[in-house]
Amino acid sequence: MAKLTDRHIELLGRPVFAHVATVMPDGTPQSTPVWIDTDGEAVLFNTARGRTKARNIERQPVVAISLVNDENPYEMLQLRGRAELIDEGADAHIDRMAKKYLGQDSYPFRQPGEQRVIVRVTPEAIVG
Repeated sequence: MAKLTDRHIELLGRPVFAHVATVMPDGTPQSTPVWIDTDGEAVLFNTARGRTKARNIERQPVVAISLVNDENPYEMLQLRGRAELIDEGADAHIDRMAKKYLGQDSYPFRQPGEQRVIVRVTPEAIVG
């Protein structure tokens, strides 16, 4: 396991967008921009069950994440790791992310019947 530095944690705490790459059933990469977060040890993002990235992670729990500091585009963070899907606390987490990224108290893009999930990525390799 690779360890996040204080600088990584500070950068992940900002409202910067990250790109998450997962593996499709045919082995090709799939990349999605996401809101990003950290618990100090792992990188977190939020999605809904049934979406492509959630299905890909359920089948093959490896991801790559990259982000660039929007205040200094020459500062970046790239990591690869193993992902797990966590249901508990996912609705509260997406609301916290809406506050961080939109300044709104609750996530305004919820779809009827969607089941939110936190994706927790334990870093195995970190660059940046």
